[in-house]
Amino acid sequence: MTDNDKPMLLRADDVPLDAIGELGQTVVEVVGEKRSTWRRWNLMAEASRQTMGWRFATMHDREAVVAMIADAAEQASLRLTPPDLATSPVAFRRVDGTSVFRPKHSTVFSSELLLAAEDRLLDRSRTTTGPTVPLATVEKITARPDAEGRMLGEDQADALMKIAVSGRVLDVLVGPAGAGKTTAMSALRRAWEKAHGEGSVVGLALSAVAAQVLAEDLGIATENTAKWWQNHLMYGTDFEAGQLVIIDEASLAGTLSLDRITHRAERAGAKVLLVGDFAQLQSVDAGGAFGLLVNDRDDDAPELVDVHRFVNTWEKTASLALRHGRTQVIDTYLDHDRIHEGDGEAMSDTAYIAWRADRQRGLVSVLVAETRDHVSALNQRARADLILDGSLKPGREVELDDGTTAGVGDTVVTRRNDRRLRAGKDWVRNGDTWTITGVRDDGSITIRRTGRRFGGSIVLPAAYVTDHVDLGYAITAHRAQGVTVDTAHVLVEPTTTRENFYVAMTRGKHANHAYVILDRANEHAHPHPGDNPDATARSVLYGVLQHVGAELSAHETITTEQEQWGSIAQLAAEYETIAAAAQRDRWATLIKSSGLTADQADAAIESEAFGALTAELRRAEANHHDLDTLFPRLVAARGFTDADDISSVLHYRVSRATACPAGSGRARKTPRLIAGLIPAADGPMASDMRQALDERREMIEARTDAVLDTARETGEAWVQHLGEPPRGQRQAAAWRRYGRTVAAYRDRYGVTDDRPLGSPPQSTAQSIDAARARTALDRARGFIVQASDVPQHSPGREDVERSL
Repeated sequence: MTDNDKPMLLRADDVPLDAIGELGQTVVEVVGEKRSTWRRWNLMAEASRQTMGWRFATMHDREAVVAMIADAAEQASLRLTPPDLATSPVAFRRVDGTSVFRPKHSTVFSSELLLAAEDRLLDRSRTTTGPTVPLATVEKITARPDAEGRMLGEDQADALMKIAVSGRVLDVLVGPAGAGKTTAMSALRRAWEKAHGEGSVVGLALSAVAAQVLAEDLGIATENTAKWWQNHLMYGTDFEAGQLVIIDEASLAGTLSLDRITHRAERAGAKVLLVGDFAQLQSVDAGGAFGLLVNDRDDDAPELVDVHRFVNTWEKTASLALRHGRTQVIDTYLDHDRIHEGDGEAMSDTAYIAWRADRQRGLVSVLVAETRDHVSALNQRARADLILDGSLKPGREVELDDGTTAGVGDTVVTRRNDRRLRAGKDWVRNGDTWTITGVRDDGSITIRRTGRRFGGSIVLPAAYVTDHVDLGYAITAHRAQGVTVDTAHVLVEPTTTRENFYVAMTRGKHANHAYVILDRANEHAHPHPGDNPDATARSVLYGVLQHVGAELSAHETITTEQEQWGSIAQLAAEYETIAAAAQRDRWATLIKSSGLTADQADAAIESEAFGALTAELRRAEANHHDLDTLFPRLVAARGFTDADDISSVLHYRVSRATACPAGSGRARKTPRLIAGLIPAADGPMASDMRQALDERREMIEARTDAVLDTARETGEAWVQHLGEPPRGQRQAAAWRRYGRTVAAYRDRYGVTDDRPLGSPPQSTAQSIDAARARTALDRARGFIVQASDVPQHSPGREDVERSL
């Protein structure tokens, strides 16, 4: 081969800018097919895939070209994240001028194409020219039992009625785990076919397995959405006038895919019903469209609310609280001994032993773990124990996708659709569970569906076995969705999302147990309690329920991004960080002149506890204490010969001496607190620091007013605990000041439940704020008693505690 025959090695300068721009547009189109929103890393990943076949002279050249394509993709995207809401001092800006308070590449993007698709879906949801079922027909169906003698519940009948007569071209049915979606859909099918004829109901689902289940449950023709669209493009498959198209597991559907399919239904004169649950798991291709359509309906969306799965009545209610992320439900599960805590190894062992004990008792049980690695380890252990107790006989084995081995009698899961591997009408689907009935010399295996004793055998080739088969004893939450068993044992990591936890903890009819891993809690950042060295099951689960993993629609993301960057949590964190830097030299000078030796002063300033000490000094100054006089007295009060950390000792002394505002009785001064919580930073400082602090102070105060006013206008439950504002001008102003403090506390710590102060504090800093908010709540409630002319039960301390 001559030098001319060698493939050309590219350098970054060799790629034309026009080509970079075109690739950037392609990247946005590909990413937009899978997601409603994206960040730079999504664009970088797709740019890497687009250039995978290119040969570069150096790795630096490859990285440079990928970065340029990502830059072009950003330019072709629509920015959803708002610009900086306040200025940042020079000390808090990067070389490129961006604020350090915004993580690098944290900007969220979408596209005009996706926003337009969401608008079209919303329009179809609001359009009422679609086919309907006569009211009399619906009433007849809901009044009689089905073929198995089951009567519809009140919520099922109400949901069916709303859907059948609404005329909406695009409708929704929301159903939490175990709420009887199948029963409701079956009754809807009977009513629809009564009005529009046999075969007028068809089904689609996101996976082949779900499509098969839907077909078996409802007795209708079904297909997965990707295959249906392929058939439409290749063979002209389409919908018919008057049809009802049920799309199951619709929360997993991509926005553009839903837009295409519902467009075909609208043109044909059919109605589309999206069935799912926005609180359950979404796939990586989900676009948040289902949640967008449900939220657009306010409280009008057809929803099943009576959970039928659980044997215990308390667990029905508790599962719905989990679904909505209401943190007070953690105590309910703790009270019923359903939550266990410990380090990772201990919890894995405890969960496994409990799962195995249930299986030996003849119960159908599922063991759920967060990661595939953890699942593989548990699967290996389960298989080894089955061999040891004689349930599995040693023999020829095959190696599976995750490195484990399997033989005759093992339970396995297939992970790829393959219509060529079939027995009659049955074929191999992603997520199906099987039992191995034979292992061949060439590495292929014979399988039969789990639970079947005869017939239906399929041979899986060796290549499929090694790439797409796993043991099926332990599973992830994604594999657990749709499964119903007797008991479930769930390993919970601090990184677990609310959706994962909700799905996993609603599989078991009789019991669902959570095994919370504590020793990894400090490895993870917000929203998990990484700053809490004393993590407990309660604190970890509090973070889990606040960790929403579902992708939002582009429309909802715009609101969420505005909320996040304008929240008191964000603004207060920025304020305190800037304040610490602005006052550092001042506090260092105070320490050096307080009577400590030079070595002691240097040790205090260099200590890790210095930041906490300066925050305490700011708090003391906000309480009107004269630190120039007080601090030297605290230093002289006692020596430091036995102190391991002088800053920590000084922090303790300052906090004890300045816990209350200066003065006494009526002469006691009101603390200088922003929104009743955040100590204001005073004293001399650089002008850019002062400007940044003042801007954030104004934004925090404005945000606090907005949170309180919005809660009152919408009638949020927590506001009712404040009572109505008194009539007198001074009393009304005081009531509002107390209410603002409670509102600020809720916004700062993400409190969403009906209790004004939510769950117990998760850190020392939150405990301080909680005490201030509790005092404000007590004082606001005090006006209820003062305003009453009729003797009545006044809200004593026990009442207040119950309301928190």
